Amino acid sequence: MAALMKQRVIHVFTHDSIGLGEDGPTHQPVEQTATLRMIPNIDVWRPCDTVETMVGWAHSVERTDGPTCHILSRQNLPFMARDAATLANITKGGYVLKDAADAKAIIIATGSEVELAMKAADALAADGVPVRVVSMPSTNTFDRQDAAYKASVLTKGLPRVAVEAGVTDFWRKYVGLEGAVIGIDSFGESAPAPALFKHFGITSEAVVAAVKSVL
Repeated sequence: MAALMKQRVIHVFTHDSIGLGEDGPTHQPVEQTATLRMIPNIDVWRPCDTVETMVGWAHSVERTDGPTCHILSRQNLPFMARDAATLANITKGGYVLKDAADAKAIIIATGSEVELAMKAADALAADGVPVRVVSMPSTNTFDRQDAAYKASVLTKGLPRVAVEAGVTDFWRKYVGLEGAVIGIDSFGESAPAPALFKHFGITSEAVVAAVKSVL
């Protein structure tokens, strides 16, 4: 109703996926984040650290023509270092967090999975495979950017891998049929978070393997 009525309502969701594993599948929204993103006139933010959280919050307060949903992690997440230009681009919903000269592929990630993407990028670099890491806290906001900016982030011709602890079909709009998606296409389970991420194959090693598979 808030989206339909264009009301500035701010929703804060306290479980972003399987990270609070012991709460079990009833508290693990593997499909709801994608569903929220598809509702017209709603902006959804799934931040990877405090900086993205603050930028997303400012966006939702400044927005006057519709609601915003913040999908927040319950587990501790590391701070990501950025320069001034990178900080400015967070407001565009998706941006290059880590780049590499002559990148061979692009890894797209959100929320807690950004850390996995960064670790995978380091491992790939050690294997002689430079990649770009794109953090995309708000797909809705990114989609509204001009074509030139979007092309500068998701460079045409580079294979792409997306990683998010949720349903995979949503990410096909960015990676295409030739790309790969690391995610969850079932309900969650009840176990400690590290065990669940390993069980569902959402690991930096899986991201490395996925990147190599699309090259």
